Amino acid sequence: MKGKALLCILALTTAASVTNTTDACTNIIITKGASADGSCMVSYAADSHALYGELYFQDAADWEPGSTRKIIDWDSGRYLGDIEQVAHTYKRVGNMNEHQLIIGETTFGGRPELMDKHGVVDYGSLIYIALERCKTAREAIKVITDLANEYGYYSSGESFSIVDKEEAWILEVIGKGMIMKNGRNMNKGIVWVARRIPDGMVSAHANQSRITTFPLHDPENCMYSKDVISFARKKGYFDGADDDFSFADAYAPLDFGALRACEARVWSAFNIMSNGWFSFEDENGRMVTKDAAEFLEYAMGYSRTPRIPLYIQPAKKLTVKDVADIMRDHFEGTPMDMTQDIGAGGNALPYRWRPMSFEYNGKTYVNERAIATQQTGFWFVGQARGSYPDVIGGIIWFGTDDAATSYVTPIYTNTTRIPKCFQEGNGDIITYSATSSFWANNRIANDCYRMYNIMAPYVREKVDAFEKEQLEAIRAIDSKALDLYAKAAEKANARAEKKGEYYNPREDTGDNFSAVKRYLTSFSVETAQKQFKAWKKLEETLLVKYIDGNVKGQDKDGSFIHSDLSVHMSGKIEHPEYTDIWKENVAKTHGEIIEEKELQ
Repeated sequence: MKGKALLCILALTTAASVTNTTDACTNIIITKGASADGSCMVSYAADSHALYGELYFQDAADWEPGSTRKIIDWDSGRYLGDIEQVAHTYKRVGNMNEHQLIIGETTFGGRPELMDKHGVVDYGSLIYIALERCKTAREAIKVITDLANEYGYYSSGESFSIVDKEEAWILEVIGKGMIMKNGRNMNKGIVWVARRIPDGMVSAHANQSRITTFPLHDPENCMYSKDVISFARKKGYFDGADDDFSFADAYAPLDFGALRACEARVWSAFNIMSNGWFSFEDENGRMVTKDAAEFLEYAMGYSRTPRIPLYIQPAKKLTVKDVADIMRDHFEGTPMDMTQDIGAGGNALPYRWRPMSFEYNGKTYVNERAIATQQTGFWFVGQARGSYPDVIGGIIWFGTDDAATSYVTPIYTNTTRIPKCFQEGNGDIITYSATSSFWANNRIANDCYRMYNIMAPYVREKVDAFEKEQLEAIRAIDSKALDLYAKAAEKANARAEKKGEYYNPREDTGDNFSAVKRYLTSFSVETAQKQFKAWKKLEETLLVKYIDGNVKGQDKDGSFIHSDLSVHMSGKIEHPEYTDIWKENVAKTHGEIIEEKELQ
């Protein structure tokens, strides 16, 4: 694995930190009972002004005894040390592996004194190590926590989304700080808690610890470190009864920034998925339903209560497309709608360039931080489909740059190669590549930023058409792949019977199914490259159609309308007006100068 500066950090330990922090990530978790097709899903936007969008790939491998694995910190690229390697590692494609395990993350930072500068494993490395070594979410939780305790945890507080074919979990961890003796940290390790999201529910996290109180005697649904409460008591973070202990309150106390820049994104995702009504379990385990507006003061940083629940029941069962569209949210239709103030300019731009806050006349103002953001490196919706064998079931719908103006394309996680447009090393954050999806999507997004309410809807039509087309295409691809799988499984089963061996074809992702993998690889690569070429062509269309603030008309087939006299001259050009908000503010601040008046 190469060290990548994910930089998905928003450690908002004080309200003032909003002014200094530029990076953040968002995860949405869908259990199988909450999805339209019975799959478990995780969406993840890896957001950083320094992160390059590419699809990380490592094939399955066997390792000699005594082999080690180098650990490189994702945030800095610093070499941290080596850990013992296992005998066999699984294939991973992005943040999924060949057995349909998916892991995402958001950094909540938490108490800064709990950082361990001598730790050997960071959060980014733990994600990919777990994908290399585990088949299930429970296995991943054990590997992540065991390695952090054994080698020391280098990063700040972290929330992990860990999802397999059957279960969805949130794991939250934070270090114990440093007590140095003879060059060793005597406080090495982490405190942690993991909650299973009940089937039929959905959850989300966005750079703020989400696990508050938790069941102490329900290991099927909650796991935690034995000292998670006692350590908080020792540090003076908590002094109540065990049953009242809240992980988030002890290790990542709330402030304005944690609410407005982080929990607000969770509120918005829940608001969309619930159609404005949160149905969730109260402290007595009873289902209750409350208006999302009751939690708005909390989300906006005005009140500590009522707190957004850890999970809710969605108003309908969700598709991949539904989840991808939530990742494109800018608080539209809410009091935090980023298109509805003068900061959006004359074309309703739902972005604010960094820093997030500014001062004027002695007061500090904070711009919103929505789910969709300009600094996304890559994003995805991972789909673990337990109704399919592993060699077919896993799909990572992968995209690069700003989710609002980019598409996700399906990559089966038993692919044997990565499309060139997503390959590691095809350009980087300071090196342009004409064959890179990241740079193509950045060009289109930055085109749209100048006339957002005019250009972005045009691009979004293309995004929607492609993603809906792929959802239909997947049905036929799955069907063909299952035919190939059945033939290969029959032969493999026969060979195993001759040897008197037990054989489970559903978890076999090896050479027995090479024909299946070739087929799915061809589809994944060809689809991604075809859409990349279409996106490159789209940028040319945007230049011609919207040059200099004009909007040229097009026929239904996409060709430009020409004049009656010449095919080389436009026959329809429109000049869209600025928004009323912009007009009003310009009139107030500059009207005396530009107001049209009668000659005297």
